[in-house]
Amino acid sequence: MANKTAEILKDNNLRVTSCRREVLITFLNRKIALSHSDLEDALKENFDRVTIYRTLKTFLENDLVHKVLDDTGAAKYALCNHGSAETRHDHEHVHFKCEKCGNTRCLEEISLPKVSLPKGYELREMSLLIQGVCNKCKK
Repeated sequence: MANKTAEILKDNNLRVTSCRREVLITFLNRKIALSHSDLEDALKENFDRVTIYRTLKTFLENDLVHKVLDDTGAAKYALCNHGSAETRHDHEHVHFKCEKCGNTRCLEEISLPKVSLPKGYELREMSLLIQGVCNKCKK
């Protein structure tokens, strides 16, 4: 896992630090959208909240994570496709929130529909949140 995280950081022209590696490992292991407080709870033994916040901000600015729409109002983030910056596709996909476990996941195989905005409007970001019961909770 250490080699994978270092490779992801280097592919995105980011310095490899212990906090960046641990945040990446947390996203890779959990495979769900995480809030700053989720990361803080997971990593508080080794890193303070400001360091985690700065790492998350750097990841967002460098397209390693993207914001996830959530009905709670809390900002959540999901790990982007791990391709290099040149090959990474845009983040226009659907998110699914389970009503039982509360986890939000990216459904990258489902694309958002194309939207034609009126003249003078510029699209910056699009998101769609589907709520229901995930395959793990349905069992």
